[in-house]
Amino acid sequence: MKDQPTPVRDVSGPLELVLPEPPLLSWDDGGTQGTARWFGSGPAPLQIRVVDDTLTAEDAYRMAHRGTAMLWTGDYHNARQLLSALGRRIPGPRPAKRATGTQAEREPDVGAEFYRHRQARSRRSRMLASVLVPLAPGPSVDLRRGPEIATAWTHAHGPITEASVIPLQDLLGVLGAEQWRARGVHVPALDAPIHPHYGTFAPIRGEYLDLVAGETLPETDTAFDIGTGTGVIAAILARRGMKRIVATDLSARAIACARENLDRLGVGETVELEQTDLFPTGRRAGLVVCNPPWLPGSANTLLDQAVYDPKSRMLRAFLTGLPEHLEPGGEGWLVISDLAEHLGLRSRDELLGWIAAAGLQVAGRSDVKPSHRRALDREDPFHEARSAEITSLWRLIAA
Repeated sequence: MKDQPTPVRDVSGPLELVLPEPPLLSWDDGGTQGTARWFGSGPAPLQIRVVDDTLTAEDAYRMAHRGTAMLWTGDYHNARQLLSALGRRIPGPRPAKRATGTQAEREPDVGAEFYRHRQARSRRSRMLASVLVPLAPGPSVDLRRGPEIATAWTHAHGPITEASVIPLQDLLGVLGAEQWRARGVHVPALDAPIHPHYGTFAPIRGEYLDLVAGETLPETDTAFDIGTGTGVIAAILARRGMKRIVATDLSARAIACARENLDRLGVGETVELEQTDLFPTGRRAGLVVCNPPWLPGSANTLLDQAVYDPKSRMLRAFLTGLPEHLEPGGEGWLVISDLAEHLGLRSRDELLGWIAAAGLQVAGRSDVKPSHRRALDREDPFHEARSAEITSLWRLIAA
């Protein structure tokens, strides 16, 4: 389900999401009409066929290719095996056609290849989402040998009061997110774990947090953390001695997650949370930090929203609004990777142009080379771009 929150100010307790009611699905089950509430992250299927353990992977692939969803009624573990077998049959992106003649010597269009790669992943996700499992009120998985999901599901979506249907891959995502939430992600800059909630991005890449932890602070007691997510940057600023911090996020999930993490770390009283788009209403600060999504592109899932920024909307809006939210002599810290530049999705000149057009100038920049696994994976189709990536903290001041 997509999170469509109603703006709330000064959130200090649990939030209740107000979401549109999901559609009601119906299907024929051997002459009996079946109905259930749809609870998938994508569009509801138009065609549903009831299947069981007798379904072969080849037949499942053909149905998924035609856009027919399969409501599983057999054993839960067999459904997981079928999903894996289906995934092995879905082809990956086709190689780009080689140019001929003098065009063959031109540099490949990395941006176009990245777009094609995302399209192929989207097609794969849609096909995998065709394997559905039934949920009973509670909730519980209404299948033989179904796992216990009540805690994970309630944390992610709240209780279920009627029979529902969800893609198996979405259910696995809920269960995986609960493991992240319980285990946490150790953040060296805090020497403590951050516990991401379902739909919030786990701070598994520590280099950008090290930049925030190591940069010289301006002479101020007030800071904004724009797009706080799990609250990790606000926590680092509080640990560094910032007296008053306002952390904002448009997502109610993120606000609730940040509140839990900040309280657990003992800095909850230092940080005020505001559910809003970008800047706190009518306020200024001596330091404004923003770590926007690093890649221009459409966001198809909750986690995509932390990675992809459609048409660089958040980045540009942050830069445009920054001068009027800075105290005199204040600084804005833009924390961003240049991976988009290496992928041909955005140029350095564009970024510098947006900074200048906003009435800002660069007072300094700190860089760090990422060391995450994907940057070292030579099998990654975009290894060259990832291995050249630099993450930077841009110090911006009013021109």
